Amino acid sequence: MEENDFVAIWLEENGNPAIEELAQLNLDVASKTEKVLADKGLSANDLAVSLDINPEEIKRWLTGRHTFSMKIIKEISGVLNN
Repeated sequence: MEENDFVAIWLEENGNPAIEELAQLNLDVASKTEKVLADKGLSANDLAVSLDINPEEIKRWLTGRHTFSMKIIKEISGVLNN
């Protein structure tokens, strides 16, 4: 990092609010998805089967290790609203 790279210095000291906001939104989606699954008596594996997605991918989404795309949020919403 250059000595006068003020943006990099600021980000290092303060973090990146946009990334933190995105991370929190993803955790919120994961939490809401888990709640709806529980309310409907479904498991993450049931969701994986419905979406034809590897169950490990679902687990990564629900634990916050992978971000949701808008496409997958719509697909999950479609499955859970039926």
